[in-house]
Order: sequence, then C-alpha cells, then structure tokens
Amino acid sequence: MSTRIARLGERLGALRYLPALFREIAAASPRLLAASLSLRLVAACLPILSLYLAKLILDGIVAEHARPAPAAGFSDWLADPGRARLALLVAAELGLALLSDLTGRLASLTETLIGDLYANAASVRLMAHAASLDLAQFEDSAQQDRLERARRQVSGRTGLIGTVFGQFQALVTLASLTAGVAAFTPWLVVLIAAALVPALLNEWHFTKAGYRLAWIRSPERRRIDYLRYLGASVETAKETKLFGLSGYITALYGALAQNLLAENRALATARARWGFAFASLGTLAYYAAYAVIVWRTVAGAFSIGDLAFLAGAFQRLRGGIEGLLLGLTQISGQAQYLDDFFSFFAIRPEIRSPAQPVPVPSPIREGLVFEDVGYRYPGTETWALRGLSFAVRAGETVALVGGNGAGKTTIVKLMTRLYDPHEGRVLLDGRPLAAYDLDDLRARVAAIFQDFVRFDLTAGENVAVGRIAAADDQDRIAAAAARGLAAPVIERLPEGYAQPLGKRFAGGVDLSGGEWQKVALSRAYMREAEILILDEPTAALDARAEHDVFARFRELSAGRTTVLISHRFSTVRMADRILVLEGGRLLEEGSHAALMGQGGRYAELFTLQAQGYR
Repeated sequence: MSTRIARLGERLGALRYLPALFREIAAASPRLLAASLSLRLVAACLPILSLYLAKLILDGIVAEHARPAPAAGFSDWLADPGRARLALLVAAELGLALLSDLTGRLASLTETLIGDLYANAASVRLMAHAASLDLAQFEDSAQQDRLERARRQVSGRTGLIGTVFGQFQALVTLASLTAGVAAFTPWLVVLIAAALVPALLNEWHFTKAGYRLAWIRSPERRRIDYLRYLGASVETAKETKLFGLSGYITALYGALAQNLLAENRALATARARWGFAFASLGTLAYYAAYAVIVWRTVAGAFSIGDLAFLAGAFQRLRGGIEGLLLGLTQISGQAQYLDDFFSFFAIRPEIRSPAQPVPVPSPIREGLVFEDVGYRYPGTETWALRGLSFAVRAGETVALVGGNGAGKTTIVKLMTRLYDPHEGRVLLDGRPLAAYDLDDLRARVAAIFQDFVRFDLTAGENVAVGRIAAADDQDRIAAAAARGLAAPVIERLPEGYAQPLGKRFAGGVDLSGGEWQKVALSRAYMREAEILILDEPTAALDARAEHDVFARFRELSAGRTTVLISHRFSTVRMADRILVLEGGRLLEEGSHAALMGQGGRYAELFTLQAQGYR
C-alpha cells in the first residue's frame, strides 16, 4: 500500500510544473491567455443551458398536444402565446448552437496562437540556457540525453496547453450538470463517479508506464536518430555508398526500432485490454441510472422534458466524468514530461564569471602561464594533462607538437576556459582566468579548430561569425575574407557574399574542404583578437595555398599572442618556440633550431616527416 501511495504521490508531484508552464504561457501572451480562458468559461456553461432549453421545448410540445390544432397560417401560429413561446425557445436553442461553434473555434484559434508563441519563447530559452552550459556538460552522454529530452518537450508539450484548458472547461461543465442532476437524483451522480474511478487509476498507471519507458529508452532513441541521419544524409552519402554501409546501418536501425516497437506494442495492448474492462463498469453504471430515470418517468415522478433533460445530462455526465478522469491522467502524464524540460534548466554551469570580475587587460602585457596544470576527463581515470607548466609570452608565437592524445586540444580548451583545470591554474597577465568575465575573456580570443563548423548560412555570415556583432559591417567582412584568402572563392559564387552555403537547404552551394578552411581562417581575421589559436589551420590546403596562408598568417599574428597546433613541421618551424608534448606532459621546449640541435623527440619526428617528402 505504501508503495502505491508513493507512486501516486510521484504522479501528482509532476503537476507541480503546471504553474511554471502557465507562467511562461502568460508571459508569452497574457491577453490571449485571458481570452482563451474566457471563451472556455462561456463554452462550459452552454451544455446545461442547451439541455434545459430542450426540456422546456419538450414540455411545451406535450402541453400543446392537449390543445386544439393551430390555424394553418404562420402568423396565426405565432399569435398564440404558447406556440410563440415554443418558437422563441427553438430560436434560443439555435443561438446557443451557433454560439457553441463560435466559442469553440475562437478558443482553438487562441490556443494555437498561444502554443506557437510559447514554443518560440521556450525554444529561445532552451538555446540560451544550453549556450550557458560548459563544454564538458555537452560532451557528457547523460547530459546529451537530458538535452535531447528537453528539446523534444519544447514543441511536444504545447498540446498540454489545450488539454489543461479543455479540462478547465470540462470541470465547469460537469459542475453545472451535476447541480442540475442533483436537483432530481443526487445519489445517481455518486454511482456513476464511483464506477469510473477504476478507469482513472488504470489510465494513470499506464500513463506513468509510458513515460518511464520513454525515459529509459532516451539513449536508444538518440541512437536511432543518429542511424537515421547516417542512412539518409548528404553529409554521409559518399562513404555510405562507397563502403556499402546502407544494409549494415539499416539493419542496426531495424534491430533497435524493433525492440522499441515490441515494448510499445506490449504496453499499448495491456492498456487497451484493461481500459476496456474498467470502462465497462462505467457503461453499466450509466445504464443502471438510465433505467431508474425511465422507471420514475413512467411512474409520473418526472415529465417527458425532465426525462430528456436527465437522460441528456447523464449521457454528458458519463462522458464528461470519464473524459475528465482520463484527461487528468493525461495531464499528469504529460506533466511528467515537463520534468524533462524544466529540470534541464536546473543544470548549472560550473564555469561562470565571478561576481566581481577583473577587467581583462588590454593590451595583454605578460601572456598566458600554465602552473602545474592537471586535467582529467569526467568518467576516466587517466589524466589528459598532469603537472604541466609552461608560458606563452605576450606577442609570442608558440607551436604545440605531439601525437594524438598528447593533450594539445585539451590545452587549447583550458586556454579559452572551455574547461577549468582540476589541478594547478592557468594565468593571464598574472591572474587566474577564473578572475575575468567569461564573455570578455573569450572575446579576446580567436580560435579556429580543425573541426570548425560549416554553417549553413550565407558566405558573408560564415565569415561574420568571427565577430557576429559586426555582421552588418560589409567592408570588415570583405577585408577579413581577403586576408584569409576566401575572397576569390566567395566572389566566384553566383550570389557572392549573399550566397547560401551547404547542401542542407535549397539554393545552397557547397565548397571544397580547402575552400571551407579559407572561410574559417577568415573568421580569425574578422575577430581581430589579441590571442590567436589555430588548430591544424591548413590541414585541407594544398602546398601553394598553405604557403599563401602562412605568408598572411605572419601578418595576422604580428603583435598577437599566438598558439599554433599542426602536424606539419614545415608549419611549426616558423614559431618562436615549440612545445613537444607526450602523454599530457611537456617533453621538450625550444626553437626549431634548438630542438633540432638537441636531437631529441622533435628532431626525430621532423626527420621522419622530411624523409617522406624526398
């Protein structure tokens, strides 16, 4: 019993998110919310009025049967007070029918508009909060599942708005019908309500089971979405076809989908079976009540109008109570999904600006310093970096060299405060990075990664993302593209800087890997930051383009603190100092000439690469 009570409390507890949901709806459009509730209130009172008019009409017809037939003329018919009253009642019933249709359509319209406004506002809030989270939180698979569930609820829960409004209307309607029926036979209302309670508990149980299944299967659903992307995406089409992966991917998708389908089918079957059993109780209770009403009408306790009123009221009560109970279970079930949305906002980034940040120095005078830095990725026992100490002096160009897993990219993420170290500290001009405002700090850094994003935006926007606040400065965009060697590429496009790039949307033009890399490099020129970080900036360029880029790179890096990561030793030799990393530790340090003279690891790697070009 205690377990059942706990489960019931858990389901009811999910309703705690409804006030938060409606606060957001009210914020999106308070006028539409008030209009919708008013329309629902009007619509809720129409059924009892319609039934009462029907009662009066039937009683009037019965009374008129006892009188002589009216004259043939319509005017004579209306001249009779009793028959004129009947005509007026019929006209009133017509007016109620038209009003019911109008209020229903207007309520549906307002709730559709509210749903759209709320979905837009919730999407903006979701994106803003996601942008505030740490990179490590994005890289965590469990947090990815939470983000995926929250993203699904942005639009998926807009239907809950109409459901709750509908329940408000149903509750008012039931109250009015119950008051009307109770005036005749109050105990029959209790009978029907008691018979429908098992149906409520049944639906509540299966709604909870459905939510739990969806929650447990979030990783599988994300994997299914990924497999669908692999099997039907322009980005993966070349390798899928070349390696003959279609059948393999389809088989993986089919196996996962079949497992989910089997679980959903079993749940739906059990829900239908038990739902029919419990719904039958409500049907039996209704017809028992109906039999009592007929018997009392025959006995003379009720008029024909009373019979019609009570029969209609009980029919609506039966359906209304059942609908209300089922609606409540649906609301509690959907409210559980709101937990996926609102709990996402409970995630707080660990990397934040301090309450009283120190201004970022401009210009930077000393540079960056790593003091005994250690970092370990969540869920792993191996340190990516440990005991790492070095400096990048202001205005200096430093190259990071090492094999895969040496820690180069982790260092860059620590420099940009995408990560915070677990041991030691990273300083900028003698102060820890955590002392500075996060946005101000990152605004001073231009970083181009090897896996840079190919935005499906216009060519001009793809350059402007380097300093999006200057997206309207066309001269600055053109100058940055020229310095990054992307200008000739963009100018050859049919629409120039207004040309949409990528194949995701109609009219888009895709670029080659090298052309995309030039666009990405132009972002660094667009940013004009004091700290420049380039991670494999010429990986997709041919030898001539690489030479041109580095001729421009000297111009870009002049007077800036620059960190360069590259596997091409012809590139890194231009750096003032080279840091050789291995296993997250600093192995060697010095200029190209000094390191070659030492004959150590750097000299070995440089010689091996140079031999490959002979």
